[in-house]
Amino acid sequence: MQHFRLSIIVTVLSLAIALYWGGLTGAFIALILGVLEVSLSFDNAVVNASVLKRMDERWQFYFLTWGILIAVFGMRLLFPVLIVSFATGIGLFGVADMALHDPTTYAQHLTESHVQIAAFGGMFLLMVFFGFIFDDAKELHWLGPVEEKLAGWGKLESIELIVALCLLLFIQHWLPAEIRLEALVAGVSGVILFVMVDSASALFEDEEEGEQTAEALKRAGMMSFLYLEVLDASFSFDGVIGAFAITQDVIIIMLGLAIGAMFVRSLTVYLVRQGTLDEYVFLEHGAHYAIGVLAGIMLMSMTTHISEVITGLTGAILIALSVYSSIQYNKAQA
Repeated sequence: MQHFRLSIIVTVLSLAIALYWGGLTGAFIALILGVLEVSLSFDNAVVNASVLKRMDERWQFYFLTWGILIAVFGMRLLFPVLIVSFATGIGLFGVADMALHDPTTYAQHLTESHVQIAAFGGMFLLMVFFGFIFDDAKELHWLGPVEEKLAGWGKLESIELIVALCLLLFIQHWLPAEIRLEALVAGVSGVILFVMVDSASALFEDEEEGEQTAEALKRAGMMSFLYLEVLDASFSFDGVIGAFAITQDVIIIMLGLAIGAMFVRSLTVYLVRQGTLDEYVFLEHGAHYAIGVLAGIMLMSMTTHISEVITGLTGAILIALSVYSSIQYNKAQA
């Protein structure tokens, strides 16, 4: 319970503000948004935990303090404003005023940017998924020979990059002509950002110590922190846009998503501190497959609306199956 203490405090404060701002309806909607955010981001917490447990205490502290502020205020409030400002050419203060006093227009502008957002976030998450699937150093395979065969392809240099870009070219061919270029640029940008963050540790390599120094910095330093923040942003994109289907009150949306973001952070800490990933050995596999599904849904959503319920249920089913497989595996080992 101690891991969720801060989240509970933030929830109470957020609901109190929502009650003052929007009455009982506002508080209820904020609570619903918080629950949806947690249900859609559980796989995010699992992947966060797999990275966080390899970081030293200093960077874990940064992730759980500054990282929370970035997640709550940066990604859920400021980043959508930046997207609308970039897409429309309106200044930041003008967009912020629009969000508060003309939320319908603001929501419309944000929705019109969905293609770029979905392509960028979808390709970044797809690279996360491929990075796990094509990891030839992975010894435990949830799907048996199939997953083992895919992992073997990881011996081919940059295989995940090749597959992701080929898939992007294939997808954009089926998009309407007027959005193809935007989708292609945004998708390639997502791939570039992943490669930059994932491989930036090479800048810090020591010629004598080589791989060990680079890996340590990647796992425990600034690169892992940036990786987690970008991963969180990719998860939050669809949540922010989808929230406007429930309400167009920006304050209520921010409060609801803040509740969800806090609980995702607390859940991440819980998984690390309790050693859950070591106990449920396939949990990380299930989370990455859920990320792969989410990436596919985001890319398909460029032309077809897909309910957040489907996304949440698919992720929950994959997580549940991975937990069940882990229990069966532990029994067999015992």
